Amino acid sequence: MNADLRLALRQLRRAPGFVLTAVVTLALAIGANAVVFSVLNALVLRPLNVPNPDSLFMLERVNGSETQPSQSYPDYRDLRDRNRSFDSLVSCDIIGSVGLDTGSGNPAVVWPYMVSGNYFDSLSIQPYLGRFLHASDEHGKNSVPYIVLSYAYWHSHFNSDSAAVGRTVQINKHPYTIVGIAPPDFRGTELFFAPDLWAPLVDLQQIGGWDPLEQRGSHFTWVVGHLKPGVTPAAATSDLNTIAAALAKSYPREDDGVRFTLARPGLVGDTLGRPARAFMAGLMLLAGLILLAACANLGSLFAARAADRSREIAVRLALGARRQLILRQLFTEAGLVSLAGGACGMAGAVAILRVLSTWRPIPGIPINVPVNPDARTYVVALLLAVFSGFLFGLVPVRQVLKADPWQIIRSGSSGVGSFRRITLRDILLAFQIAICAVLVTASLVAVRGLARSLRSNYGFQPQEAMLVKTDLHMAGYDGDQRAQMQRRMLDTAAGIPGVTAVGYADRLPLSIGGNDSGVFTDNTTDFRPTNSVADAQQFNVSPDFFRAAGTTLIAGRSLTLHDENKDPLVAVINLEFARKVFGSIDKAIRSHFKISRKSMRSK
Repeated sequence: MNADLRLALRQLRRAPGFVLTAVVTLALAIGANAVVFSVLNALVLRPLNVPNPDSLFMLERVNGSETQPSQSYPDYRDLRDRNRSFDSLVSCDIIGSVGLDTGSGNPAVVWPYMVSGNYFDSLSIQPYLGRFLHASDEHGKNSVPYIVLSYAYWHSHFNSDSAAVGRTVQINKHPYTIVGIAPPDFRGTELFFAPDLWAPLVDLQQIGGWDPLEQRGSHFTWVVGHLKPGVTPAAATSDLNTIAAALAKSYPREDDGVRFTLARPGLVGDTLGRPARAFMAGLMLLAGLILLAACANLGSLFAARAADRSREIAVRLALGARRQLILRQLFTEAGLVSLAGGACGMAGAVAILRVLSTWRPIPGIPINVPVNPDARTYVVALLLAVFSGFLFGLVPVRQVLKADPWQIIRSGSSGVGSFRRITLRDILLAFQIAICAVLVTASLVAVRGLARSLRSNYGFQPQEAMLVKTDLHMAGYDGDQRAQMQRRMLDTAAGIPGVTAVGYADRLPLSIGGNDSGVFTDNTTDFRPTNSVADAQQFNVSPDFFRAAGTTLIAGRSLTLHDENKDPLVAVINLEFARKVFGSIDKAIRSHFKISRKSMRSK
């Protein structure tokens, strides 16, 4: 074996150009596969970093054909107290940014993870310092003045000072005591979100500025829990749906027709999990095609190299060398090239994955996924390298087995065992061209789709528009103070020279999250979900918002200041909603519909 290695190294040193080309080709292919697999591993294959992740499930709410990952807090309490399948159920939610003031007078914007008191105990997470929140801390709304910092935030903003535990800070002008530090490798129960701190969900009104804790129709929180030993997901689903039937009878307006199903947490259940799995499967397919194209290319190179070495091989055969020994040497050369290519590709992949692990696609929001390679990634890279070396190492086998050394020596031919009409290199070349054509076509289609999406008409004009984000609750404005401050801000901005229109919206078009409401006909009196005619995404905007956004109305008129206190309220609806609920635009104008018990007139 050592003799084969020494001979293979001598042969490869004689052809540095060939070796460099082969190693670079293989490094690119294996590196691409390693990067894609590491992302796939982080998003789909790797379990959440919690004890017993295999028994952890998220509850999803099914109403008709729609599946939602969020529940109402009253439903969560009923499910937590009445189920017989889970050790415990916890509630958690991402509410957006808040202001944290450590006393310096310069508050920082942080992103909390709102959790129920039993969150850490149910997940069996141990604190790095101090203690965690507990269910016994909760005594009603705004009753838990404690928070837990993430290790990363404690390290970066408190300089890893253990005295931070016990320190009092202010969140949106309300005092909270830091009671603990989370362990370094714990980021919560969603893969993509890295919270700065964990805060009590029962303090949502105080921290977030809204109070849905007693609203059974407000579905805003996620519910996860560990199944009891021996309980299957099917049995747990049946148990939950028994509770759902009881809830539908007791609260028909909010829970009529509701069912529950289970999904894996980490990507908001199946909401992001299903498209993420499909997308990553497509990427793995493309990466596999790249590897096959590289193997075809290397197969052609090895076939050409075997043909160039035909006289050498013929002389060795004529002197009595066994064909198996020659093949073993060729496979050794292929193995060395493949291992070198795999090592170089993995080194490049590690560098790329480190950058991806710290990349935040949305600046200012702690959304990122750690995709650092683990043992699985290295094993996959090794297997791909061995498989690739074996695959393109097979190409010259037929040439060696069919070689006639006396004929080659007499004729001086440089081709060994080639077909008379179509050679193996021709087949590999055609295969490589076909795969490359598929990859290039797919890339062009993707680029074309991206270019078209950038030029699409979404109903608003972002050109020459400036976005100013404010958080009045973070600054201590509540109730009527907030509305007055919004009006002052709009009037002040409208007075700036060059400003043609100013509008306010609680969220922007195409943004994630927001409110939705069941829509009912004007003569509906029973407001259970099964009687709704549509589910509408709801935007709260100021009267001049449409002009500021560059949105052109198809029919009717825009909102005005005089509409703000009208009863029934006035709304602007989109084209799809008008056709779905009223059948046509003409019927929609000045028609009435209801959202829960509030009447709204479409304009």
